[in-house]
Parts: sequence; C-alpha cells; structure tokens
Amino acid sequence: MVSDVTNAPAIASTAAPADGLRLAVDLGGLAMKNPLTVASGTFASGREYAALWQGTLGGGSPAPPLSLLGALTTKGVSARPWEGNVGVRIAESASGILNSIGLQNPGVEAFCSGDLAWLAAQDVPVIVNVSGHSVEEYCAVVERLEREKAVSAYELNISCPNVDCGGMAFGTSPAAAERVTRACREATARPLVVKLTPNVTDVTEIARACEAGGADALSLINTVAGMAIDARARRPVFDRVVAGLSGPAVKPVALYAVHRVSRAVGLPLLGMGGVATVEDVVEFLLAGATAVAVGTWNFHDPLALPHLLEGLEAWCEEQGVADVHELIGGLR
Repeated sequence: MVSDVTNAPAIASTAAPADGLRLAVDLGGLAMKNPLTVASGTFASGREYAALWQGTLGGGSPAPPLSLLGALTTKGVSARPWEGNVGVRIAESASGILNSIGLQNPGVEAFCSGDLAWLAAQDVPVIVNVSGHSVEEYCAVVERLEREKAVSAYELNISCPNVDCGGMAFGTSPAAAERVTRACREATARPLVVKLTPNVTDVTEIARACEAGGADALSLINTVAGMAIDARARRPVFDRVVAGLSGPAVKPVALYAVHRVSRAVGLPLLGMGGVATVEDVVEFLLAGATAVAVGTWNFHDPLALPHLLEGLEAWCEEQGVADVHELIGGLR
C-alpha cells in the first residue's frame, strides 16, 4: 500500500464549504466543522501530515493545514511510556494490513510537553486517545490531561487486540466497559468517546454498557483480530500471534456494527473501518454515524483527508444535499 504523492495536484482550501453547504456536526458535545477525523494510531499527532499538506494546499490560506479537519484524533497515550511489541509489527494482507504495534508511546508527560504543545497552535479540536492496563491508569491519563487547555475530548481505547492486559479486555465485558467508562466520566466534563471492538458476540451489549457508564459518544470499529503465518518457517508472523486487521477488507464488518449500534443506543457514533472513498464516508453516515474517521488509507494516500473532504462537498452538491444531517442515519 504505497503512495506516490510527488506529483500530487494542489488541493484547494476547504475551510469554508461552497454554496452554503452545512457540514458541521456535534459528536457528543464536540463541535466539528465537518464530519471527518482520523483514526487513532494512523496519524500520530499530525506533524508529518501537516508538513505535507502545507506544501499541497492551494489558495494561499494562512490557516494551519490541519485546521481543515473536523477533529484530530491522536495516537494512544498511556500514563507511563510503553515500549510496544517486539518482532514484526506490520504485515500486508489482502485489501488491508495487520498490525501488532502494541500502543507504543512515550507516556502522557512527554505527550503534553511535545505533541500536545504543538497541537495547541493547529486550530483543530484534539481528541486524545487514552490507553491503560487498568481503570486507574485510564483515569490517571485523563486527570493529567484535564490540566491541558488544548484537549477537546477523550477517546477511551478499550478495544485494542495488541496488548496483553487492559485494552480489549475492557471492551469485551459489559461490566468492565461500564466500570472504566464511569470512572473516567467522573474525572472529566469534557466529551468522552469510547472505542468499541468488533471482536465480541454482540457489540450492542458493550455499547449499552458504555452508555450507562456515561459515555457521550462511541467510536467503532477498532481492528478485527487476525493472524498471519509464514508458511516456509511454519510459524506465526507476529510474536504475539494475534494482530489487528484494518483497511478496506473490514468495511462491511464496520458498517454492520455502526448500523446495529446506532439502533441500540441514543449516542452519536464515530464510524471507521476501511474508509477509502467519498462513497465510503457517505455509507457510514447513512448507517448511522455522525462523524467518520479515516485510518489505514492515510498510509496509502497521505492526502486522503483533503481529497475526501473536497470530494464530500462535491458529492453533496451533485446529490442536492444541503446539510450533512440529511445523510446521518438516512437509510431508506
């Protein structure tokens, strides 16, 4: 999944949609100028993308390039530094990739003094993805970030299949999901989004538990559990055996999960999983998502978000859509 952007055409500034098109949405109290964000772990904190977009966006706009996003979702942040997983971390699969990164990050203090300080000047709402091995660790990250004005919302990652404890363990048990959600709810008045896993029998049970715990919104789906095998070596490719599958291959699974959860809870949803085209974005909105995140496709096309935002405006104009809310949950 390699992209060549050397000769990419300039992209017109999309700060103000043409012809009065209304793209603004509210994700559980988080005001977004448009429904597009990035999936955690695929964009870091946006420094590299900002540099690329700066040289590509046309129109001479003085606004920071990342400000065209509805929101920016950071890579996972933990209370203390995590080294991540050893061995192979990425393997390509048919129409997607498998990853076993293990939520490597330098910890919340380094995040605050480094990436968050930089993000404060980017004129974009910041959703910080929060990771932990225990309820106490999740709360510790939220409590530390409460002192930072640049944080707009939190996304609790209770659904990662690539860590040995915590992570997906919370996302597969309704009781555990409600417990960690409620604890973090008590630590903040900011919008609280909880990220759900598809690796359960009934995702609506987990969704209802998070709603009961005080979540303002839900994001789904995280990666689908899978594995890769080295046939010649006759052993798993990944040291942990299991890895997370993402990319276009998981889109049907993600759409179905969003569709089901939208009918099970009264919370706004952030849909993701295999988004690569404008039609993908629209399909997630129709399935019931209020906002849509782009993940793996950022690796294929680092200009995916500017392309998709421009394409969404054109699609709405072509289809006679004046307000994006006409699409949200709009299946006939």
